[in-house]
Amino acid sequence: MQIRLWNNNLKVRLIGEALFNMLFWMYFPFITVYFGAALGYHIAGLLMIVPPIFSMIGTLLGGALADRLGRRPVMLLGASLQTVMFALFAVSPSHWLDYIAFIGIGMGGAVYGPASTAMVADLVPAQHRRQIFATFTTANNIGAVLGPALGAIFFFQYRQELLWTCASVLLLYSIAIYNMVHETLPNSAKSPEASTLTSRIFKEQWKGYGIIFRDKTFLIYILAGIFALVPIMQLDLYLPVYVINEVPAQTLFSWNGNSLMLSSTEIFGWVLGLNGLLFVLFILPVTKWLRNWKERNVFILSSLLSGVGTFAVGLNANIWFLFIVTIIFTFGEMVRSPVTQSFISSYAPEHARGQYMGANSLQSTIGKFLAPLTVFLSSWVPPMGIFSIILVFSFISILLYIQLFHVYTGRSEVAD
Repeated sequence: MQIRLWNNNLKVRLIGEALFNMLFWMYFPFITVYFGAALGYHIAGLLMIVPPIFSMIGTLLGGALADRLGRRPVMLLGASLQTVMFALFAVSPSHWLDYIAFIGIGMGGAVYGPASTAMVADLVPAQHRRQIFATFTTANNIGAVLGPALGAIFFFQYRQELLWTCASVLLLYSIAIYNMVHETLPNSAKSPEASTLTSRIFKEQWKGYGIIFRDKTFLIYILAGIFALVPIMQLDLYLPVYVINEVPAQTLFSWNGNSLMLSSTEIFGWVLGLNGLLFVLFILPVTKWLRNWKERNVFILSSLLSGVGTFAVGLNANIWFLFIVTIIFTFGEMVRSPVTQSFISSYAPEHARGQYMGANSLQSTIGKFLAPLTVFLSSWVPPMGIFSIILVFSFISILLYIQLFHVYTGRSEVAD
């Protein structure tokens, strides 16, 4: 499905989210290092556990409100909250206020996410969803190519300017949502009681989530995703701590008696850049290549590659070896993303699509709650112990995915 044939909503989202993500990758990978340097890594590890709790609340609330109020107003709420929090981060005089702003940014993104994903599911036929989601993933990762390398300079030396730029881009995107995006909430999901009291709205929302979480198949899917995402999330958590503290500065390549020497921080920037470049170049071809694969096999392949690849980082500190294992764990993340979104788009009933998208996002929020434990434990556990724990998480996810598709008989496979 060519971009020129896309609905205008999708085009606005593609441009807005791509611009923001270009800036996102200039600050986010260095957040753990930033707080760790200021407050200590054991405290930073604990601090990184808290934001996912707020994100989980934001995700559930955003998904439920997306089914009641509509996709557009919830997306606008999430983007506006992020704008305000970036401005607060920019003017903050203390690390603790920085931390509060960081939590607010995450919560704004959590509110925005389910409504945004549900809008794609509303507009795109099932047979095109993998390709559409893969295109969004590609656009979102273009910034991941240059972002980390630039962020190593800008975040630490020009942090305020960078944060003000993020706030400005999100403000412009919020204006674009308000003026150019139309509502896509299906008629089957609309309620004639839109003016219901707030207390009753929240009661009905949580009741709806109670129904979702009594779906045993869906619960296994959520658990499998949580364990699968812990290895993938280490790229932004333990890997920067490990590479910056354990990998020595070394030569990338030499020519005519000259050499390009990289510091530990620069090596991590190159690893992140390679990760983003692989996404940009291969997400669409890989999605096309695996279009006839069953979701079960894609999920298992993803967990295996991401777990083994992340574990292998600890085996050798040579920069070229790190590039090779980066390719391995990146492909594990890459094959998973479009299939996850298309799977849940098909699984969720139309009238509760926003809530299912919100509940689906719990994989990420709970994963973010568990994943920072590696940073916390790194003060006492040696690197190979941490990487072994990460590998165990990936194997548990594989077992859960096998169990998931063993009991998954109530719904048909996602159409290709």
